[in-house]
Amino acid sequence: MASEKGVILLDFWVSPFGQRARIALAEKGVQYEYKEENLTEKSELLLKANPVHKKIPVLIHDGKPVCESLIIVQYIDEVWSDKAPLMPSDPYQRAQARFWADFVDKKVYDCGSRLWKLKGEEQQAAKKEMIEILQLLEAQLGDKKYFGGDSFGFVDVAFVPFTSWFYSYETCANFSVEGVAPKIVQWAKRCMERESVAQTLSDPKKVYEFVCFLKKKFGVE
Repeated sequence: MASEKGVILLDFWVSPFGQRARIALAEKGVQYEYKEENLTEKSELLLKANPVHKKIPVLIHDGKPVCESLIIVQYIDEVWSDKAPLMPSDPYQRAQARFWADFVDKKVYDCGSRLWKLKGEEQQAAKKEMIEILQLLEAQLGDKKYFGGDSFGFVDVAFVPFTSWFYSYETCANFSVEGVAPKIVQWAKRCMERESVAQTLSDPKKVYEFVCFLKKKFGVE
């Protein structure tokens, strides 16, 4: 078993990226110290641990920092390999898992941000794109229990934190995720039956309060 000495996670409560790391750590049963960051006054530890991007999350293990959420999740999976793996054993399936996790990374957060930042035709364009994104992910999920099949894995960890933002997306852009991608909503409910997910994800109403705070902060109300 890998050492758990000095496992620290630098994070911010509502971050879907940080939540990926928290879910992975919970799946592996790793004990760690959680440090909440003030993103307007970043700690010296964060700036030292991630001098390139200066972002959360950062996993610090035995004094060594690991940055970028998907890299962190893969690191956790490889280091604590005595527990059920998050990545498939087959090289092609691993490549597919990385592709779809990268798709979530590149598409969901950016498009979701535009749903609350924009208005009018620009918001409508973002809504159309989000619906297409959700339907592509639904097609990839198909009738499987999880994205990788019967086992909760890498793509699930990558995507599930964003499900607590669905209410905000729907409220800001006036559409129903269940209406456009019902299998994604059912998958999200299955994921929430896992303790690692249920204890990590933010309450959707709290997320919406945070989005309203951001709208005021950026003057987009």
